Amino acid sequence: QVQLVESGGGLVQPGGSLRLSCAASGFTFSSYWMYWVRQAPGKGLEWVSAINTGGGNTYYADSVQGRFTIARDNAKITVDLQMNSLKPEDTAVYYCAADRGSSLRTAVHEYDYWGQGTQVTVSS
Repeated sequence: QVQLVESGGGLVQPGGSLRLSCAASGFTFSSYWMYWVRQAPGKGLEWVSAINTGGGNTYYADSVQGRFTIARDNAKITVDLQMNSLKPEDTAVYYCAADRGSSLRTAVHEYDYWGQGTQVTVSS
């Protein structure tokens, strides 16, 4: 069956870094756009970043542009999110998601598969 398993979350001080990883299985990973989505306490889902099937095109929300980097490895069937210069407002549960669409989609509820999420807390 389809699985997306996130790891790498935790507690970090403001200005620190974390690297999230998502391991995929059960579907043709290289045919799917991959996304990171987050949900802060008491708020809705927020699209964070996306990467196309080949990994050559990446996209970021304005709130994380210049601080976060998404990358995928189609051989290892993983997608990572490197998060630098973290801020308290980055505190959220971060989800990995997969979408079979052929172009960028930021309507997160349309994604095909989701992981269970990993908590990121930025606090001193």
